[in-house]
Amino acid sequence: MIDLNNVSFNYVGEQREKGLKNINLHIKKGEVVLLCGASGCGKTTLTRMINGLIPHFYPGELTGEVTVDGKNPAKIKLQELAQTVGSVFQNPRSQFFSTNTTAEMAFGCENQGIEPVIIRERINKTVDELKLDKLMNRDIFQLSGGEKQKIACGSVSVTQNDIYVLDEPSSNLDIQAIEELKEQISYWKKAGKTIIIAEHRLYYLSELVDRFIYLQEGRITGDYRAEKLKKITTEKLNKMGLRPFSLGQIKLTAKEKNVTDKLILKDFHFQYKQAERAALSIQKLEIPKNAVIAIIGHNGAGKSTFARCLCGLEKKNQGKLIFEKKALDRKARLKKSYLVMQDVNHQLFTESVVDEVLLSMKNPVAATAHRYLEQMGILELASVHPLSLSGGQKQRVAIASALASEKELVVFDEPTSGLDLGHMQAVASCLTALAAQQKSIFVISHDFELLAHCCDYVIQLEQGRVVKQYSLTHESFPELMAFFRK
Repeated sequence: MIDLNNVSFNYVGEQREKGLKNINLHIKKGEVVLLCGASGCGKTTLTRMINGLIPHFYPGELTGEVTVDGKNPAKIKLQELAQTVGSVFQNPRSQFFSTNTTAEMAFGCENQGIEPVIIRERINKTVDELKLDKLMNRDIFQLSGGEKQKIACGSVSVTQNDIYVLDEPSSNLDIQAIEELKEQISYWKKAGKTIIIAEHRLYYLSELVDRFIYLQEGRITGDYRAEKLKKITTEKLNKMGLRPFSLGQIKLTAKEKNVTDKLILKDFHFQYKQAERAALSIQKLEIPKNAVIAIIGHNGAGKSTFARCLCGLEKKNQGKLIFEKKALDRKARLKKSYLVMQDVNHQLFTESVVDEVLLSMKNPVAATAHRYLEQMGILELASVHPLSLSGGQKQRVAIASALASEKELVVFDEPTSGLDLGHMQAVASCLTALAAQQKSIFVISHDFELLAHCCDYVIQLEQGRVVKQYSLTHESFPELMAFFRK
């Protein structure tokens, strides 16, 4: 079905991603194959070889032979290959062509000239399978990151391709949506589809994947059948830079601490235009100061809205934050807070990585900016344009800028989206260090492992309301785990 024989590839131009070296890989029809390894190992590049983005969209030096369903992707048009290969990208925004969710679901089939009545049948079937009924006929730009990812998966499923390529499909999904994604992949597998997944999270795929392809620095250094890789110890997985195969292997490593100082939120209410209910409704909320606070909840629970209101970005929110005995209104919170957005493309403005960090500093010093870049493992990218970086690298640039801002309230919205084990642990260490410097850190995340590494307190939101809050201790840790196992 898919063959790569002695394939090597090097990017040219502004692309800073590492290429591939001497790849030999055969994927049989109906196999589910997981591409794993540390960030920059070549997973995404390998997916681009299969779906034709290399060389049509990403030019470079390509040698060797690539065959997908008997065709060479380099020698046929992308629209022809798209009838065989469907792709779901890490950032779903980059693959949307419509502003309406239902229109987006129909777009791929319309491009293939499929009859409207058949398109409607396929959409109805996919909506039922993926439980997307509440997301139909919605403005895509009003959806949460996880909801956008679900629409991207649905749009690909409607086309009924023989091959599906997914790049970090779970990066912005909550545990419920991940379970639904797992069910969808299982459905594709039972239908005999060939599925290639580049992913850092392993636990939800352990029962579905037939083979694990382990890459290091652009080379395949391991090709494991599922039953063999599952026998590898957690310690060895850590050394390989891979995450655990089950949530039960994750332990609470954050240090328990007794925080007495409080932050108090009052009258935090917000409702989007034409929305049926309030996106946020918090009358009063007391939380520890100078701690790392986890904000959890299912997709659409109001987590990102909470972040924007807390940082003073929503003008219609007139709530107050009691901070050091002062009531801070929206404008005052703007000056004291820094937000790392879920889609960091919205906050990258300069023409080099180091300038991006300097921009966030009160007293810009290049040596200090370099220290933050080194902390994030991207010092070698200091002179590179931020928008030419991979998704994970952009994420680390935004985090470095947040560290350099020295703001007293720092909010991270999915800071480990697309990050491997090592970089996730580095982010966790940074968040812990910030709290030790008398900063109040809020972490919106579906990454259970990140929360176990660094968080002191948990706030659970559902439908814009606080339904649970508790200190994260060894006694309460099972409650957090139970949320992620729902």
